[in-house]
Amino acid sequence: MLSESSSFLKGVMLGSIFCALITMLGHVRIGHGNRMHHHEHHHLQAPNKEDILKISEDERMELSKSFQVYCIILVKPKDVSLWAAVKETWTKHCDKAEFFSSENVKVFESINMETSDMWLMMRKAYKYAFDKYSDQYNWFFLARPTTFAIVENLKYFLLKKDPSQPFYLGHTIKSGDLEYVSVEGGIVLSIESMKRLNSLLNIPEKCPEQGGMIWKISEDKQLAVCLKYAGVFAENAEDADGKDVFNTKSVGLFIKEAMTNHPNQVVEGCCSDMAVTFNGLTPNQMHVMMYGVYRLRAFGHLFNDALIFLPPNGSDND
Repeated sequence: MLSESSSFLKGVMLGSIFCALITMLGHVRIGHGNRMHHHEHHHLQAPNKEDILKISEDERMELSKSFQVYCIILVKPKDVSLWAAVKETWTKHCDKAEFFSSENVKVFESINMETSDMWLMMRKAYKYAFDKYSDQYNWFFLARPTTFAIVENLKYFLLKKDPSQPFYLGHTIKSGDLEYVSVEGGIVLSIESMKRLNSLLNIPEKCPEQGGMIWKISEDKQLAVCLKYAGVFAENAEDADGKDVFNTKSVGLFIKEAMTNHPNQVVEGCCSDMAVTFNGLTPNQMHVMMYGVYRLRAFGHLFNDALIFLPPNGSDND
């Protein structure tokens, strides 16, 4: 009996050591710690409104026209109701929005990626966008169909960012040595980052189609690994008060949390006034957000924004 117990304990110990070893190897594989340049995590903030007011009216108009955002939405057939809601709401405010699906769907126009693997879909979508639109758009925004985006706030946030620099931003998360932008809140890449990513897509040692690990990692982590090889690092987007502007939760959930954690400061404890995205929305919630963000107005109250981003030509946006 004692020998059986001893064998059992030895087995448990060896199993634990093996799991710990695999975990350590996993972190080394993701982080590439010794092969990468040291990078301090950045917290990027939106421009100061006072600085915008210093720009002449002609320059502001030129700025509003020069910002071109191409939106990529990754969808699957089971997302058809969300797909419809996204198409009818916020994507109308993108300069161009296209849906990339895992298979051919007759109900909606989309680009068939012929795979249900999210990382392969993301890779193919980025390559398609770069090959076809690299000379037309300077910013590329990728989102899931559960995400609601306020494109004008995105453009405002990017106002003083140079797209010829390697930007990769959104809501950052740290996993071991790897810092990545969560796809739940949306991912923004500048044209320079797209160039660098595109140059690595055919180099499996640096940007494999399948993760070189025992277990599969998420598509947003895979993207971060590839970009890290290209010298592009994740950066967290915040407002002037340090609040996240790319959110991985819905407004309703943020309000519930604020009511619990900050009952006397529900609004202040909730979200940024310049929020770019919210995630985890149902189709009905998408339409409610559209109403609140774009349609509801207080009569007699004028909004004197220093800069106006005009809708795309021919758009039927709200």
